[in-house]
Amino acid sequence: MNQSVEIVEVGPRDGLQSQPTLLDTDTKIELITRLVAAGVRRIEAASFVSPKRVPQMADADAVVARLPRAPGVRYIGLVLNAQGFERALASGIEQLNCAAVASTTFCGRNQGSTPEQMLALIAGLAPRAKAAGRFFGVTVATAFGCPFEGEMEPMKVRDMVAALVDSGVDEIALADTIGVAVPSDVTRMIELVQPVLGGTPLRLHFHNTRNTAVANVCAALAAGVRIFDASVGGLGGCPFAPGATGNVASEDLLYLFQRMGYDAGIDLAALVATAHWLEGPLGAKLPAAVSRASLFPPIRTA
Repeated sequence: MNQSVEIVEVGPRDGLQSQPTLLDTDTKIELITRLVAAGVRRIEAASFVSPKRVPQMADADAVVARLPRAPGVRYIGLVLNAQGFERALASGIEQLNCAAVASTTFCGRNQGSTPEQMLALIAGLAPRAKAAGRFFGVTVATAFGCPFEGEMEPMKVRDMVAALVDSGVDEIALADTIGVAVPSDVTRMIELVQPVLGGTPLRLHFHNTRNTAVANVCAALAAGVRIFDASVGGLGGCPFAPGATGNVASEDLLYLFQRMGYDAGIDLAALVATAHWLEGPLGAKLPAAVSRASLFPPIRTA
């Protein structure tokens, strides 16, 4: 098949944000350095949010200032409001990603706003990001379900995607924030939003809360999506979404892609080694399946 697929590594931000063990800046930079050495070329490195709400991200500016630079490597900073946007611009990070939550209740708890207010804010931020020469993407969170409201109306998600396209954002992600989607949901949602995307790239973000994330990625692949968020070791969760556990594991997706004939440009053995290393600073085992198994095919030694 020999097709390319992109893994956007979100472990240093989305993966760490809900961890009880706070990692220092040196350890975060070591994690990112290992990911880059493994071949990862796009990494969500930090979020520009209140340290009172997300203590793990209190050193976002310091992390960005020390990011390892290598050819083709791009870093993303998450912003949730205008203040975070200003901080991200000032930090110099090259890509910004904003969250626009489909659920009114979750949007209020996560960002102190409404979906409509976030769309209006993004419409104002997108041209500013473009003028500053920054890539500006948006993630539609709770696109498949909300812990407070339950099922999301797919047409609401479609309308949000259409509004974001009109705002001129560079990329749109659909996030299964609490891991409720199944493959048929994913197929239907992609079919629904594709006509309004135009040329805007689509990215998918799955959590493995109910063990459906890899199956959902397969459905998205079949529907033509080639950009996926994932977190090394399956690390992660959302601190504002009850019961939301880890992101789909980067090494689990990489194994899947390699066996299916897709090229992500990442060294699986190095990624697994990074997951094993990360368990030390965190003081906890990580849930990724591939990191718990032996590599296959086995690596032959002389």
